[in-house]
Amino acid sequence: RNRNRTILRMSKYRLVLLRHGEGAWNKENRFCSWVDQKLSEEGVKEARDCGRLLKEQGYKFDLVFTSLLSRSIHTAWLVLEAMGQEWVPVVKSWRLNERHYGALIGLNRAEMALQHGEQKVKQWRRSYNISPPLIDESHPYYTEIYNDRRYATCDVPKENLPRAESLKEVLDRLLPYWNSTVVPEIQKGKTILISGHGNSCRAILKHLEGVSDEDIASVTLPTGVPVQLELDENLKPVKPRQLLGDQAKIQAAIKKVEDQGKAKQAT
Repeated sequence: RNRNRTILRMSKYRLVLLRHGEGAWNKENRFCSWVDQKLSEEGVKEARDCGRLLKEQGYKFDLVFTSLLSRSIHTAWLVLEAMGQEWVPVVKSWRLNERHYGALIGLNRAEMALQHGEQKVKQWRRSYNISPPLIDESHPYYTEIYNDRRYATCDVPKENLPRAESLKEVLDRLLPYWNSTVVPEIQKGKTILISGHGNSCRAILKHLEGVSDEDIASVTLPTGVPVQLELDENLKPVKPRQLLGDQAKIQAAIKKVEDQGKAKQAT
């Protein structure tokens, strides 16, 4: 009887995290960040394949959270369409946006490595608490980002939105939303999908799993691959996170992301 009680307690909640499907700039190995890139043809396929996989596995979502960026929203739409669950509510917040890469936005990672050294670029990309240089009004994408009316809908004034972020700062701006809005829905027993970004999903994993500042650098999430988390009543994982799908394909996708991150040669 005690064992049964433990099993019931351990499998209380289930959450799925998803890094959006591939975007055009993912393929070009450029820092996309808050520029509103659309999904590539491959990204659309990844999202649909993800939806079919989740349907096969019997998922029935009650609520979906996305960022304000189109690639995150479009991925959620395609997943729900492939599942036949288009009616499921989708809630959007800037607090789930990708990390703000500041002055690096739009640059190719390989070009950055040539200009600043691969070690410096790796620090900016993968360290927990080092921020890249701030974006300013001279940046070619500054106006496109900050004049976009979606950012007039945020719960902070536009002038208080970030100009660059470390992963720690992503978690800092995400946690209030997580605690006030996402957690209560999970605690109601709802099955939640978060269609986010590489760094917003990594920040959530760091928080839930207690990943160290050093070890979070090695956490890699490929595009379009759902991550299943099983949580206890305290929202602590009861087993290791599981990347769903064909494991050989997942490992190949992870290697592709890691190879892109190395940025050894200019393209």
